[in-house]
Amino acid sequence: MKILAINPGSTSTKIAVFDDRQELFVETIRHDAADLARFEHVMDQEQLRRETITQAMIRHGQSVSELGAVIGRGGLMRPIPGGVYAVGPQMLFDLRSCAFGTHASNLGAILAHDLATSAGIPALIADPVVVDELGPLARYSGHPSIERRSIFHALNHKAVARRVAEGLGRSYEELRLIIAHLGGGVSVGAHELGRVVDVNNALDGDGPFSPERSGGLPAAEIVSWCFAPGATERDIRRRITGQGGFLAYLGTASGMEIEERIRKGDALAREVRQAMAYQVAKEIGAMGAVLRGQVDAVILTGGLVHDRELANSIAEHVQFLGPVMVHAGEDEMSALALAALRAVADPESIHTYPPRKATESA
Repeated sequence: MKILAINPGSTSTKIAVFDDRQELFVETIRHDAADLARFEHVMDQEQLRRETITQAMIRHGQSVSELGAVIGRGGLMRPIPGGVYAVGPQMLFDLRSCAFGTHASNLGAILAHDLATSAGIPALIADPVVVDELGPLARYSGHPSIERRSIFHALNHKAVARRVAEGLGRSYEELRLIIAHLGGGVSVGAHELGRVVDVNNALDGDGPFSPERSGGLPAAEIVSWCFAPGATERDIRRRITGQGGFLAYLGTASGMEIEERIRKGDALAREVRQAMAYQVAKEIGAMGAVLRGQVDAVILTGGLVHDRELANSIAEHVQFLGPVMVHAGEDEMSALALAALRAVADPESIHTYPPRKATESA
């Protein structure tokens, strides 16, 4: 069965076609800034991106009519449990309206639906960033006006967890894992019997700092930021997400550039990288407490752990919890395709959006 996977980014659309598990092609379609500037809103880019996908399929000798399903990267919508979801009217409405946030990933389900409808095949999404499986105690922040939110790299977390489970000859649903994804953001999750029962909010200021995010900051100091002369909400939010972490300390968010600076003897770059490793290890330790020390494996994943020195530094701190495995990078396209294959083989596993609990609380 052939599967088309679609992963829209702010200035590109990544697509791939798989024949079962075999990748036939993958292409990152770069969108010209001038073309995107014509659109007032990211959701207005739907037709442009759909046309570029169709053209790319033709270039690679593939046809939508030969596909068994189309799966898109899930966007910002209602919190949902992990799994594969059919794209339907309510999902499309929530994504088009951007009621739960605006991001190019919102186009993933929409584009999948456009192309799948024309071929009469299923349109799906899998494990979007809003996957929420938190336990009730994990939702407490310390003040009733703020509830902790689950926003993390769910697609890669779940895909790597299943890959490790397969290698161990066990199912994901019978393992207790701690997974740390290190990319533009850092998310560290406690996976208990197939559910992510606790995880830091990797977007909005929680957990370790990352290449461009400040992570958890002392709250009183943030208050001081807010009342500094000339401070604006936009500026404060950018310090937390976008201009924190490596970028704030070292002037770059590039892990490769920082590695090179360390090789040339940059002591500050080495110490900042070590500080991030230290914070990641502390968060892993916290998730070890969540799992009461019953940990089958600690998994390090994401682009930054291509840096073996960084991965080793984290592993040295946390290996007492259990075996540490490194799965560098994040193969999102393969993860999407495999999720679609599992779902098509077992249609009863495909969820309806929104789940009943989300509908009742809306």
